[in-house]
Amino acid sequence: MGGERLLLVDDEENLRSMLAAALSHSGFDVVTASNGRDAITMTKEVLPDLILLDVMMPDLDGFEVCRRLRAEYVKVPIIFLTARDETSDKVRGLTTGGDDYLVKPFSLEELVARVEAVLRRSGLTQSDAVLRCEDLELDDDAHRVMRAGREVSLSPTEFNLLRFLLANQGRVLSRAQILDHVWQYDFGGDTRIVETYIAYLRKKVEIGGPKLIQTVRGIGYTLRVG
Repeated sequence: MGGERLLLVDDEENLRSMLAAALSHSGFDVVTASNGRDAITMTKEVLPDLILLDVMMPDLDGFEVCRRLRAEYVKVPIIFLTARDETSDKVRGLTTGGDDYLVKPFSLEELVARVEAVLRRSGLTQSDAVLRCEDLELDDDAHRVMRAGREVSLSPTEFNLLRFLLANQGRVLSRAQILDHVWQYDFGGDTRIVETYIAYLRKKVEIGGPKLIQTVRGIGYTLRVG
């Protein structure tokens, strides 16, 4: 996975926090909502790649949230999360416009597998292990980085940082997001380590070519041309 953005909607705070932490640790960019109305608003604001949507919520249930989003031609994939295992509920969820249906309790491994499968079916994941931007290329399987045909030697942390930037190219990433996904807060939340490694990375990959790693003042960084 390459940092796809997930919107997790569940009114149970403890479960929501646990799932968000687990999905973030698996490499996803997770935002959360606690009710159906906020889910509709946040879908339009954060533009998630996939929505994990609890069915049983007090204001708008998950089926109604899905129906309203589809009525507005929002095509983002949706996986329903529910404690109900009735066949009629599964049929209703899938005919309402959902893409998959996961019954609680479920393992975190199954959740991640379902998310990855739906993203693949939706064409929202990388089709192979190679990430590219202009003449910069990262081959995840071979653990190799090339710039204009020249191999670039990176430390493991630099490689992980570049992979996260490439997988989210064009998207502005905050220092906290980068710290969370690359270091998992091993440095106690000190975002200065991000600035240090961005500088290291620039020195290695931005020689003899257009500048790709852009600073967005007051927010963070993005990888894009120009």
